[in-house]
Amino acid sequence: MRSIWRTLDRDLARDVGLVCLADCLVGVSYGAITVSSGFPLWAPMLLSLLVFAGASQFMFVGIVASGGNPLAAVVAGLLVNARHVPFGFAVGDVLGKRWASRLAGSHLMIDESVAFALAQKDAHRRRAAYWACGIGLFVCWNLGVLAGAFAGTAISDTGVFGLDAAFPAVLLALVLPSLKDRAARLPVLIGVVVALATTPFLPAGLPVLLALVGVLAGIAAKEPGERTRELAEVR
Repeated sequence: MRSIWRTLDRDLARDVGLVCLADCLVGVSYGAITVSSGFPLWAPMLLSLLVFAGASQFMFVGIVASGGNPLAAVVAGLLVNARHVPFGFAVGDVLGKRWASRLAGSHLMIDESVAFALAQKDAHRRRAAYWACGIGLFVCWNLGVLAGAFAGTAISDTGVFGLDAAFPAVLLALVLPSLKDRAARLPVLIGVVVALATTPFLPAGLPVLLALVGVLAGIAAKEPGERTRELAEVR
């Protein structure tokens, strides 16, 4: 592990540190909103330790807090994390060969750690960036959630501080960068229309699941050659 930290140069370490700081602040928000929404104090901490996937955690708590079925919330979270399957193929070489390191590395596999790893040119820097970012984010995220959870016990009304709007705001922030890609706009548009159209008629949580048909529409809209090329890149 010591060799990993030695491999990081100053610029890379700075970038990882800034991401960890930002993630910590989001964790504070997540912990505060979860507890102030009626969840027990231990809930956000347990989810952060066992799941460690911000988007899925926000979605799970948001659906349940709005009265949705917990099972629907779990399914939605799993579908959001389905992107980790191609992530695993992309960074499989940095996880090591031992089962222990591969399990730990898979748990630390999030957007930021994968992005930092793929941005490096040689194998040593890829491995160092992945593990440094993954471990740093895991520690900072959980510390932020811990602080936010205790802060949330003092907040009786999330609407007073505008925290009730934090869940949709975070999810919107996660989606907006992808709209720069023309191919991503069609699935997002279809998902938004489906969710808005079904929200008045279905229980909370189900419109989110139905909105995922946009992903299927996006895949179907691609040319066969493009789909084959993407599969080849994943392999």
